[in-house]
Parts: sequence; C-alpha cells; structure tokens
Amino acid sequence: MQESNASAERGSAAYVTAISLIAALGGLLFGYDTAVINGAIGFLETHFHLTPAMKGWASSSALLGCVLGVSFAGAFSDWLGRKKTLVLAGVLFLGSSIGTAVPQTLTQLVVFRILAGVGVGIASMASPMYIAEVSPARFRGRMVSVNQFAIVSGMLLIYFVNYFIARQGSPEWQVTTSWRWMFGSGIAPSALFLVLLIFAPESPRWLVKQGQTARARAILTRIDGAGFAEAETRAIQETVERESGSLAQLLQPGLRRVLCLGVALAVLQQVTGINVFLYFGTEIFKGLGSTVDAALLETVVVGAVNLGFTIVAIWTVDKLGRKPLMLVGAAGMGLCLVAMGLAAQSGRTAAWTLAFILGYIACFALSVGPVTWVILSEIFPTKIRGRAMSIATLCLWSANFVVSQTFPMMDKSPVLVAKFNHAFPFYLYAAMCVVLVLVVALAVPETKARSLEEIEALWVKRGSQRERFPSV
Repeated sequence: MQESNASAERGSAAYVTAISLIAALGGLLFGYDTAVINGAIGFLETHFHLTPAMKGWASSSALLGCVLGVSFAGAFSDWLGRKKTLVLAGVLFLGSSIGTAVPQTLTQLVVFRILAGVGVGIASMASPMYIAEVSPARFRGRMVSVNQFAIVSGMLLIYFVNYFIARQGSPEWQVTTSWRWMFGSGIAPSALFLVLLIFAPESPRWLVKQGQTARARAILTRIDGAGFAEAETRAIQETVERESGSLAQLLQPGLRRVLCLGVALAVLQQVTGINVFLYFGTEIFKGLGSTVDAALLETVVVGAVNLGFTIVAIWTVDKLGRKPLMLVGAAGMGLCLVAMGLAAQSGRTAAWTLAFILGYIACFALSVGPVTWVILSEIFPTKIRGRAMSIATLCLWSANFVVSQTFPMMDKSPVLVAKFNHAFPFYLYAAMCVVLVLVVALAVPETKARSLEEIEALWVKRGSQRERFPSV
C-alpha cells in the first residue's frame, strides 16, 4: 500500500498515456469514418447510378456534418465537460456505422453519412483538446500528436479493411454488397471507444472551472504527482479567475491575434490539398490506369507512409519544436505538389505521380498534419478553449468541404484540362503551401515546453505590450 501511495504522489506517465490513448480512439474513428468513402465511392457510383454531381455529394456530405458537429461541440464541451462530449461522438459513430450499412436509397445513405460527420466534427475538436488538458507540458506535444497518429491509423486500418472486403466476392457482389460491409465495419471500434470512455476521468481544467477543485487535484496528482497537482491547480485557478468566459474575450488585444492565427492554420491545413489524396486516392490511381485491386493497394501504401511519418512527428515535436517542423514540412509539400503538376502536365507515368504523392504525404504527416492540431490545442484560454477551438475547427471542416467539392470540378474542367492536363489543382495547392510557410514564419510562436497557462499569459502580454513572443 505504501508503494501504491508513493506512486500516486509521483504521478504516472503510464496513466497519462492510457487516458490519452482512450481519447485518441476518437481520432481513430475520425480517420476511419472519413476515409471509408475512399474504397466505397466507386461501388456506390455504380450501385446508385450516380452522376458526377451526386458522386461529389455522396463523398462530401459527411463534411457538412463535420461543420455542424464542431459548431456546437465547443459550447457543449464547455457546458457539460470534455468527457461527455467524447461520449456523444462515440454514440454518433456507432449509430452512423449501423445506418450506412443498410440504406436502400442514396438519401438514406447521405443522412447517416452526415450523422457520421457530426461525430467526426465533435471528435476532431474534443479529442486533442482533452489530451492537451490532461498532459504535462514536457510531453504534451507528443501526447496530442498521438491523436494525429490515431487519425492516420484509422485511415490505414480502413484502407486495409476496404481492400480485404473488396477481394471477397465477384465484381457484382462488390457493387451490391461490399460497400455495406465497409461502412458496417466501424461498429466494433465505435463500441470499444464507448466502453473505454467509462474509465477515463474528466479534464481537470474543466473541473477547476466548475469549482470541483478537489476532484481536479486528485486527477492531476495521478498525472504527475502531488507537487505538480498543487502548482497546476493554483495556476489554473488564477487563469480562470482572469477570464470572462465569453467569446468577446477573444477580441481583446493579443487574443484577437491568436484567434485569427488559429483560424488561418486550420484553413491552410486543408487548402494545401491533403484530403484530395485521402478521400479520392483510389479514384486518382484508377484514373492513372490502375485496376481496382491495384488502386486500393496503392491507397494502402499512401496510408502506411502517412502513419510512418506521423510516428516521426510524435518523437520530434517536443524535441525540435512546432515551428521548425511546420516550416520544413510545408515547404516539402509545396515542392512535391509542383512536381506532381509538372508530371501531370507532361504526361508522366503513374509511377512518377505515386512517388510525388508519397513524398507529399510524408511531409504532411511529419508536420502540418499533427503539429497544426498541437498548436490549436495549446493556444486558446482555458475557460473558452472549447468554443474557441470549435471556431477554428469549424473553419477547418468548411475548408475541407470546399476542397473536396472543387477538386473534381477543377480536375474535370475542359478549359483547365486543355491548358494544364489535370495539373492545375496541384499548382493551386502548392501556392497555398507558400502562404502557409509565410504565416508560420511570421506569426506562429514556439510553444514547446510551456504550460497552457504560460502560453495564454504570453499572448496577453504580447497583445498589451506588443512584445515579441519569447522563444524556447
């Protein structure tokens, strides 16, 4: 018993890791539910006789649900807590997995895809925020990056599942039945997420905000020891007392800047084109001449590269810092996109295009993918972090919807094809990478190794005194 008490006094990195992994299952389902369409859309097109416009709607309808989900998830998480918000996301994941497996019409499918999107939108905001609030500063970046690891793991998992399911029957069976199994396969991980959430605590920062200081202190003690718990509880209390808790606070000097920065990073993460490859990868490879099986397998390779370089990001984000990774990764993405455009415009082979796509995915996974979520989870004030992050994430999903809707239109435009031979979208996304590099270089501070309270105080100081954000 004495050993147990001593361990509690010291805290437990294993405990932090365990509860972070539970929350990160929301990220896994985020990736799983958004990427399942990659393997299913071709079969849905044939089964429901979809026009190009209907095909785009079937693919992107879930993104409207994402916008809806994040529009209320922030207020919900500030009102009822981070944990209950994650539970709601899990319920929506489970219900939509069942519903998308059994539709008889396209309308029924779209309704449940939108429902899945609501769950994804909630999880995209709530999971990284929860992880940031339960993680000590010294490895918070690594823990939040685990959520991005979970997202890309979910994508890779469903790419494998799609490939396995598609090989189980004839082409006729693929069109009529295989996509139902693809969507229905999400039932098991959704149920597991809900069960494991029973064992996760509420965010200690949210508990302090609600006046439940004793509960918060007990959780913080388990996280990193009694000394950390006392110091952190006082810091959170002092921070919450200074905050009004209204969105108007984000219009104050310094915090107005951080809101604009958060929105800019969220939008730029999407308009650099990542989800074109994650959502339409199979169709892109089929357009380059691959068979259905080969295209699905090439998508698996994309997912594997995404996962592998996300692991690199997890181990470097707290060592190298947020800003260097963002600068290197965004520059690399831009170069790969230009190379893709040149290859497409000159009529190069599918092998060249695949190589450039993999380079682009590697650069994104190393930097812009996970590090954007790390920064968004760190920079907003505690008392309104849920609503502020909800605004940024709402803008992120809106940008995702625009990209997903406009890529097929640009790729099939007779005027653009005649002039650029399918290269124009890649050049456009490369230009957005240049914008991202400039934003990061000029406006993003280094937040490595600082507590959430220190980050907030420095933003306020920067706004009131217009001092440079101290580097670490």
